[in-house]
Amino acid sequence: MISFYPGPSKVWDKLPQYLQEAFQEGVLSINHRSPEFVAISREAIRLLHEKLNIPKDYTIFFTSSATECWEIIAQSILGSSKSLHLYNGAFGEKWQEYTQKLTGQATARTFSPEMPPQPVGLELEENTLLLALTQNETSNGTALPQHFFQEVRRLYPEVLIAVDATSGMAGVNLDFPTADIWYASVQKCFGLPAGLALMICSPRALARAEALNERLHYNSLLFMQEKIVDAQTTYTPNVLGIYLLMRSLQDRPSITTTAALLKERYRQWVLFFEEHPFFRLLIKNSAVRSQTVLTLEGKEEEVALLKQAAKTAGLYLGNGYGKWKKNTFRIANFPALNETEIRQLKNFLAGYSQGS
Repeated sequence: MISFYPGPSKVWDKLPQYLQEAFQEGVLSINHRSPEFVAISREAIRLLHEKLNIPKDYTIFFTSSATECWEIIAQSILGSSKSLHLYNGAFGEKWQEYTQKLTGQATARTFSPEMPPQPVGLELEENTLLLALTQNETSNGTALPQHFFQEVRRLYPEVLIAVDATSGMAGVNLDFPTADIWYASVQKCFGLPAGLALMICSPRALARAEALNERLHYNSLLFMQEKIVDAQTTYTPNVLGIYLLMRSLQDRPSITTTAALLKERYRQWVLFFEEHPFFRLLIKNSAVRSQTVLTLEGKEEEVALLKQAAKTAGLYLGNGYGKWKKNTFRIANFPALNETEIRQLKNFLAGYSQGS
């Protein structure tokens, strides 16, 4: 089965080799305070800075999931301060709802999937500390343009900016200095099994954590910061996941190369579906489409039949999400998928369009 599900999705073809190496090297049994683990952790962090163009003064933390980052941000950055959450889909909405439960000060502002919000005139409430953005909205296949982040940073220099980049990080060449907090899980563009995530913080974000001085939880950011200085974590981490991250990064090109590859694959997918008789891209405005998650719409009965036929053919397509659950399906455009697999899916879809 080839998974085109947009997370967890297909892992790197070399993963069995990495797993065997981990077993042979004793990684599965090492202590998370040992020099062996510290060496793996340091190398993974170094490679993340190098391969993803993360600024040297931004601190990289390991967490269990992107959703854990919601909690860390609420507890250790916000406290009882206000946040404004801009979103057009389910994952941005969930982030706002969960933050509201913890802080009681999370304001929601929605915008159309077909149009990005306008940076000018956001009208932040007085004393708003943080602006929460979703770089790639996986539920509907949209993405905020890069220039949006640049403009928001320019217009609101005093506000901390936090970004959910779960379906973009390691596939999109992110402009990290335009925000203070970025987070993502590894089961998407990183091409790894679920159970590990990254949270990347600017010096400004850490200064805010120090000012708040929240130390009530195992994942309080200040505790995490004390440990990551020595390339360690506050709890027993996903040691294997961090090792697999390190090994896969060693074999990967720079994000510049990867992003260019995915952009071209996305362009080819757009051309393909422009000619398809049954399915078309849900988002009509190309300026706000995600290049890593394609969402296709069609008649409910056709979508259901397609997904079942694809599964029978050994191709796992992503379900629709939220209000688009029944009339859409999603295709991951992630780096771990190779050209042969993409060709196989296109051949299947082309054959399906002919009624076979």
